[in-house]
Amino acid sequence: MDGSQLTVEVHSTLDVLSEQEWDACAGGTASGQSANPFVTHRFLSALEKSGSVGSGTGWHPRYLAVYSEGELVAVAPTYVKEHSQGEYVFDHNWAHAYERAGGEYYPKLQVAVPFTPVTGPRFLAKPGWEQIGVQALTQAMVQVASDNELSSLHITFCTPQEAEAGAQMGLLQRTGQQFHWTNEAYQDFEGFLSRLSSRKRKNIKKERAKAQSFGGDIVLLTGQDIEPSHWDAMWRFYQDTGARKWGTPYLTRRFFDLMHETMREDILLAFALRNGEPIAGAMNFIGQDVLFGRYWGCVEDHPCLHFELCYYQAMDWAIAHGLQAVEAGAQGEHKLARGYLPVTTHSLHWIRDAGFREAVETYLQSEREAVSQDIEVLTSWGPFKQSQGEDHE
Repeated sequence: MDGSQLTVEVHSTLDVLSEQEWDACAGGTASGQSANPFVTHRFLSALEKSGSVGSGTGWHPRYLAVYSEGELVAVAPTYVKEHSQGEYVFDHNWAHAYERAGGEYYPKLQVAVPFTPVTGPRFLAKPGWEQIGVQALTQAMVQVASDNELSSLHITFCTPQEAEAGAQMGLLQRTGQQFHWTNEAYQDFEGFLSRLSSRKRKNIKKERAKAQSFGGDIVLLTGQDIEPSHWDAMWRFYQDTGARKWGTPYLTRRFFDLMHETMREDILLAFALRNGEPIAGAMNFIGQDVLFGRYWGCVEDHPCLHFELCYYQAMDWAIAHGLQAVEAGAQGEHKLARGYLPVTTHSLHWIRDAGFREAVETYLQSEREAVSQDIEVLTSWGPFKQSQGEDHE
């Protein structure tokens, strides 16, 4: 494979790229499933077609596409951004400092899955083209940012391998943390509980019992079991949470309709029903090895119901279906007591101004050390027995 004859194009819509072409780069399988559903054509296209990104949102698609003799061999979900909302790798302080120094931080170039703090590939390449694809896409990203006099480039929630490759090409590395649950080949939820200290095990049992006594039923739905009415409920829940967290929800109602049309097989809904009506719910995406928790909301408050629907039901389902992990979204040290341990997340950055880039690089070195220490401390506070046979109170 020769990288000398590559051409790069920038597309403002996914409509010009077929689903088959894109997903061949995004790790799709013969069944259509992707290890990471968020980089599939159908997910990114739903964001665009629903108006969740595009005009008026501050997210302007500029998908990068690398061709070899007319064949699409690598792509990247790339956006010109007018703000720093919906990213979950926070650079607001960078923007303020840049502007205080007389520069214009926005617009910037963002390589990401909008509104989705989930680690996954950002340099999408056909098998065999991975190394060449990363190099070509990185060069193209920097070139686009430079040619358009954008302040910076940000590649967020990339894989550890991509972070290492990007650092070797001169990009700045940044780390953060999330809380993920790992399935240690548990036969059932009791198998997981048996690994915990006695006090933590009792607390989780009490939480589950309290949650399940809300006066209704908990149901799990996926595929053909999901009906249009379920999306009406999920939209209400999403609006409630979005209004409290972000002020204005990022996704439009049309996005959920498109999920029903194109991604039902990729989705697991966990609903709490009272008299047959959903009063709370959580939405998960199903990868090949990981269950990704995304949205939660409720119209009635009940003790511990959030923990049950978002964490424990997800863990139960992952165990039953042989998935290796549950990723429950950004932030939340409260997840630690429930078996979700801290893991490192990665991003890459390029800043056009040399002086500001040097200052950020110094900051990032200290931040990486602090994140590493924080993860080490938090892991030691986890709920698991510290030694074989230990079962302390």
